[in-house]
Amino acid sequence: MKLRIAAIGRLRSGPERDMLDEYLERCSATGRGIGLGPLSETQIDARTLKSKYDESRALADSLPNGARLILLDERGKALKSREFASKLGQWRDDGCREAVFCIGGADGHDHASLPRPDLMLAFGPAVWPHKLVRVMLAEQIYRATSILAGTPYHRD
Repeated sequence: MKLRIAAIGRLRSGPERDMLDEYLERCSATGRGIGLGPLSETQIDARTLKSKYDESRALADSLPNGARLILLDERGKALKSREFASKLGQWRDDGCREAVFCIGGADGHDHASLPRPDLMLAFGPAVWPHKLVRVMLAEQIYRATSILAGTPYHRD
């Protein structure tokens, strides 16, 4: 199952970009043998988008048919790492071809403009900078892949 992070805005060179690229690479390598990955990223240029509606439509337009849609949303569910891994493993085992994790703009998602999500995911009640959310999400996807692969990366 392919994995993709679709995000509004561009992540330029710097420590966050370096960390994100590291987790994209690690996840793709770890997941290869267990049917997960590669993990890729789609950046949607926010300069041409005027509203939350436009951002959400751009995210929706980037979704392939049949993909699982995961929205990063403050009203989402905070999953433990093993729960998250289990969800990814279940989708993979059910024959899902791709899962897309969508990160909206500064004002979040226009839910009416998006297909119904398969999961709304939150990283707790705190507000996080978009740059860090991408890195945190990529790390959690890598961690889930590592759990499913049986590597010692994750410790309970």
